[in-house]
Amino acid sequence: MKKENIEYYLKTDQLRLRQRDLQQVTSMIKSAETNATVANSVGLNEDSATLIFREIYESIRQLGDAKWWLNGYEPRNHEVSIEILKAFEIKEKIMLNHLTRLKKIRHDANYRGYKVTVQQAEEIKTFWKKCATEIIASLKKELK
Repeated sequence: MKKENIEYYLKTDQLRLRQRDLQQVTSMIKSAETNATVANSVGLNEDSATLIFREIYESIRQLGDAKWWLNGYEPRNHEVSIEILKAFEIKEKIMLNHLTRLKKIRHDANYRGYKVTVQQAEEIKTFWKKCATEIIASLKKELK
């Protein structure tokens, strides 16, 4: 992420300087993996789509939080947590462009009562399957 973006996030209180906490980062990664695994094990239908979408989105966001904590910052909102994920160099990098839209769907579901469709839940499941493994591997490599 560009230095000027980080400076802007600090200035606007979207990030806070923190000491690197590798134990917390490890815990966040494990939590993200566990929650996504459980969400992916739930049968997908019209009634479960919102639950599955929210939980996998939260797992994705946690990976962004983990990256910030590795860099010595505490994210103060979802936007910065999602933005840092876009900087990862992964095989399916083009899919990272979907993150902003996924964030909006989650926001609408949480705060406007929007019902997530089965197709949207499938999309976030696919995103997790194609992107999360590489992101997690990269984060774990940085932990060493």
